[in-house]
Amino acid sequence: MSLEILANSVTTAPDRRSAQPPFVRTPPSMAHDDPGCRGRRQDLKPSAAVNWHSTGRGLEMTSKILRLCGQLAVLPIIVALAATACAPSQRGGGGGSSGEVPDTITIGATLPLTGTESKAGARQKEGYELAVDLANEAGGIQVGGKRVKVQLKLLDDTTDQAKAVNLAQRLITQDKVNFFLGTYSTPLVEAQSTVAEQNQIPYVNGGGASTSIYGKGFKWIFGTLASVENLSLTEMQWIKKQQDAGRLPKPAKVAIVWENTSHGKDFRKGIMDFAKQNAGGYQIAVDESFELDGKDFSAVLNKVRAAKVDLFMVDAHLPDFLTMQRQYISSGMCNKVITYGARGAEADARQALGAKAVNYIMSAVWWNAQLGNRGLNKTFVDAFKSRYKKDPEWYQATTYEAARALFTAISNAGSVDKQKVRDALSSLRMDSILPGGTLSFPAATGGQANYSFVVQQNLPDGTSPIIYPEDVKTGDGVAPNPACKV
Repeated sequence: MSLEILANSVTTAPDRRSAQPPFVRTPPSMAHDDPGCRGRRQDLKPSAAVNWHSTGRGLEMTSKILRLCGQLAVLPIIVALAATACAPSQRGGGGGSSGEVPDTITIGATLPLTGTESKAGARQKEGYELAVDLANEAGGIQVGGKRVKVQLKLLDDTTDQAKAVNLAQRLITQDKVNFFLGTYSTPLVEAQSTVAEQNQIPYVNGGGASTSIYGKGFKWIFGTLASVENLSLTEMQWIKKQQDAGRLPKPAKVAIVWENTSHGKDFRKGIMDFAKQNAGGYQIAVDESFELDGKDFSAVLNKVRAAKVDLFMVDAHLPDFLTMQRQYISSGMCNKVITYGARGAEADARQALGAKAVNYIMSAVWWNAQLGNRGLNKTFVDAFKSRYKKDPEWYQATTYEAARALFTAISNAGSVDKQKVRDALSSLRMDSILPGGTLSFPAATGGQANYSFVVQQNLPDGTSPIIYPEDVKTGDGVAPNPACKV
């Protein structure tokens, strides 16, 4: 399968940087000769989002969205979103909105392949590409009795919200992609999804977990990541089991340290709600937020140390996790339970911090290869390892399933008509590698998948067994942290 770079690309980006040329995943028949926000928002109605261009209130509506997302200070995003408001919408127009089955289905996507989220973006790219490759190797997507190959046109949004918005608009209105696979990280997905909603194009993502993305009443957005509230709730359920078994104190003193984003607020909410439901079980001793891309976490770590907490519970993206854990270890801190949300089991973490520095970190993730070695899970793991010569992580699994969900909806619709595919996504229930074995996009959660997480824990032997829930666990968790000196 060739991976081409288009040379003659143009950009509508408002800044002075030229757009990165798109990575294009092409079906074999097309290949050239190549040897190789903050919380839930209910006050913005979807009709407002899709009518900016016709009402002449583009900048006003853009400002409203950015106030809701807490991003009004970011002028480039205002410019980019205002540009999308003035751009021609695809409603009732071209870009594959008719039901005629094309020879090739073109799917647009962006991911942060450079910038602060480049490691995660590179992993998610592998998931999208693998799904496209496997679909094309099978002859393409079955659409109305015809096998249709898939072309993935993927751009680097550089971990920049304005660029993510701009490139989505370019792919939809200039490149005329049929459908869209979303970017990675809550801030980027939240900004970019408004473009899909305005243009009424199905947008399926495997990289946005905040409930704020799905709480606006939008109709064209679907996500394979269950909410971060579910993440921290599942971790708390395992912690309670350790308390009930006498391994952890009751009440337990808790430090909640969360990134100052809607993602972090969801994490905090899951813990706070669980603590309220289990009165007398937890004392919240530290409740502190931090800004993304921090360089010095000594102030918050000193508060945690002074509070002598039992549970050190952090929500952080990979770059902040690496920085904070390095400072945590160097300061000699140790707690009975330590978690950074979904972070800690990555190969990058062991490499960057050293195996000893990540021992006994607990994490809750959207997928783990240990969920099974049969059926769909085996197909995914075997195909991934064959292509990339490494084990997949949840990053690749969730984008792989996002692409599979889109392909399945197109096939179920029997058409590339955007409305029909959107409706097929809304009613989708498909067998899945994700926990629970079934993927759907419930209207009650705004199109966000809803399932329990798997909790894993790093052990000194280099493994990270699933320790919860009981029905899928592959090993026993350890609590309290034996590395802490009494």
